Amino acid sequence: MRLKVTQTRSEIGGKQNQRETLRSLGLKRIGDVVVKEDRPEIRGMVKTVAHLVAVEEVD
Repeated sequence: MRLKVTQTRSEIGGKQNQRETLRSLGLKRIGDVVVKEDRPEIRGMVKTVAHLVAVEEVD
């Protein structure tokens, strides 16, 4: 199982750790999409920035 993570909102005005989390996920701008393995570490990162991203499960 993999997760498709799409940045839907800007990190401007967000906390430093949220900006760093977006960057470490590989998201730089609104509309960016990355596909990551569904692992606990990735789930935690997504949870940190849940209000800035949209997540879908893909096979």
